[in-house]
Amino acid sequence: MAKKSFTGTLTLLLALGAAGAAGARDLSECERNGSQARMAASSTQERLLSSAPSPRGCPELLADAKSLTQPASPGSATTALPADANASSIIHADNFTVLVKRPENASAETLVLLHGSGGDETTLMSLASRIAPRAVLVGVRGRIVQDGKKRWYRRLTPTSFDQRDIRSEAAAFAGFLTDAVKKKVLNLDHTVFLGYSNGANLLAALSLLHPGLIERAVLLRPMPVLDAVPDVSLSGTRFLVVAGASDTTYAPFAPALEATLKGHGAHLDARTIKAGHGLGDEDVRIVSEWLGRSNAVSLN
Repeated sequence: MAKKSFTGTLTLLLALGAAGAAGARDLSECERNGSQARMAASSTQERLLSSAPSPRGCPELLADAKSLTQPASPGSATTALPADANASSIIHADNFTVLVKRPENASAETLVLLHGSGGDETTLMSLASRIAPRAVLVGVRGRIVQDGKKRWYRRLTPTSFDQRDIRSEAAAFAGFLTDAVKKKVLNLDHTVFLGYSNGANLLAALSLLHPGLIERAVLLRPMPVLDAVPDVSLSGTRFLVVAGASDTTYAPFAPALEATLKGHGAHLDARTIKAGHGLGDEDVRIVSEWLGRSNAVSLN
């Protein structure tokens, strides 16, 4: 029954993206006009969020869909993520919230987007639309809300993190991707993962903990988060790592992550640009060029 529910949900998810093709556009207006305003989901049940219509041309939102991911780790809260979480609280949702944007004349390529701390499934849509205008964009929201901010795993300090949470959330996201591949709604040969900050860190950890699942990934402003790195081969994985020279908190850690990925056999393109922790035009240019070269072709 769960498998049947999953199939229907993912089919609907992609259908929602296709339905918006005729009026596809940059999501900045959609973001301003309230994707998040429509997300006051009930904490006692999961449902499609359709109580308020999307602005014309905006993609639809599928929130907390049953069977999209593996169950939450034992002992974690199973409420849906509220629009506003109380400060000093940690809330752990059952499932991932996913947003799909399918542009007109969409190519066969898909970009899966993982936001940074405080972001959500809409945050990287505008940037990604500039990077790959014809790609199908899949924004995913991390399941953790800590101190009012949506995250991919719990942090202890700005540069230290809950190791059990990282592994649990990486496993949940790996399950999400594996199910999507099995149901043939995601083709990894035509998928590139793009993560920013907290989301980039989750992608790097996921690659090391579940090797072979991610073949190409863009890591923007990342740092290493695993205290213990497994002895695995990343020979079939390509990474683009972009650090900001003025990002005083996180840029000093980027070389260590680059060394770890390269030391495990990954194909690595590492850049440091004149920027802080925020993203801008130079990131768009570098990522677009990287995707336009042979890096967009599967090695496997």
